[in-house]
Amino acid sequence: MTTIAVTGATGHLGRLVVDALIARGAAPGDIVAAVRDTAKAADLAALGVQVRHADYDTPSTLAAALAGVDRLLLISGNAVGQRVPQHTAVIEAAVSSGVGFIAYTSILRADSSPIGLAPEHLATEQVIAASGIPFALLRNGWYTENYAGSVAGALHTGTIAGSAGNGRIAAATRADYAEAAAAVLLAGSPGVYELGGTPFTMTEFAAEVAKQSGRPVVYTDLPVAEYQAVLAGAGLPEAYAGLLADTDFQITEGHLDTDSDDLVRLIGRPSTPLSEAVAALLKA
Repeated sequence: MTTIAVTGATGHLGRLVVDALIARGAAPGDIVAAVRDTAKAADLAALGVQVRHADYDTPSTLAAALAGVDRLLLISGNAVGQRVPQHTAVIEAAVSSGVGFIAYTSILRADSSPIGLAPEHLATEQVIAASGIPFALLRNGWYTENYAGSVAGALHTGTIAGSAGNGRIAAATRADYAEAAAAVLLAGSPGVYELGGTPFTMTEFAAEVAKQSGRPVVYTDLPVAEYQAVLAGAGLPEAYAGLLADTDFQITEGHLDTDSDDLVRLIGRPSTPLSEAVAALLKA
């Protein structure tokens, strides 16, 4: 038996990874859901999954959470600016607990990407490499679900705004990335995986939303400063709005595109088509 732990297992991606592990044959009792709030994992416990308290900001919880774990999926935290110490605490606990394999959810081409989110991912990759534990880097591209808010707004305004120009985005759904993670965890396959789906432009994305919703929706390209103002006006903190606007601009340079077939090879099927992804966003 191999015990597999998933951090953040009650989050959007983590829960899908647990589902994918079970669908691919893992026994629920061999899965550890390492979560900050165990009360939110009652449904996982009901499936027979081991639920353990693990808080990235409380290192004292981590070693116990990883006791007896053979393989670990470290899902990157969402506290931008704090993730390196958080992730380091998990990695150190993995070393002390004797974990034999770590997979980490990173970002496309973390070692060369100019995207503002990349440095924390690269720093985490370096800590993992220095740990001595065999590892896999799951360099996930953009999530189609990142555009959920844009779709909801577009149904009222008729516009999806951004600074992506005609750049291609090799996005995939969370479920696609979750299946890839499950495949790597079950196989214990070390390596660097550049993961992305079939690329689209934001103009194509808006056209698909219009087609399926039956409403006029177009993509409007804005200068970065203007798009940052739009995001800030929607309630995002100024610094985070700037980070997202710059990320959108980096799409014009191809930094969220990839021709890698790693995702397709891992999940054994094509990534979710844009039409299906948009349909799910509209349904949500």
